[in-house]
Amino acid sequence: MAKPNDRVLSFLIIFSLLLYITLVESKFTIHESSSSSSSPSPSPSLGPDPASEISCLKVVNVKNGDTCFDVSKTFGLGSDVFSAINPNLNCTALFVGQWLCVDGTLS
Repeated sequence: MAKPNDRVLSFLIIFSLLLYITLVESKFTIHESSSSSSSPSPSPSLGPDPASEISCLKVVNVKNGDTCFDVSKTFGLGSDVFSAINPNLNCTALFVGQWLCVDGTLS
């Protein structure tokens, strides 16, 4: 019979793998479209058109001390372009290791 420590270790390994898969999958899912017969009326927004698809051509890792402003300035991006290619990004909650798109297109 497995020792309690072995069970805890097995649980942690399985949990870590599931968490890793979830995070990796969320990083590569930039745009999902749903096919519904009725489309709601568009609401005004500051970001890209919800029907737009983002193609990110280059990403960088956030390092300690990075801010959205510094990253966008380093790569010569205006704040509107940086926000458009990084939708749903919360610049007040960047974390080390987070991927930011620094070159991309909207279609």
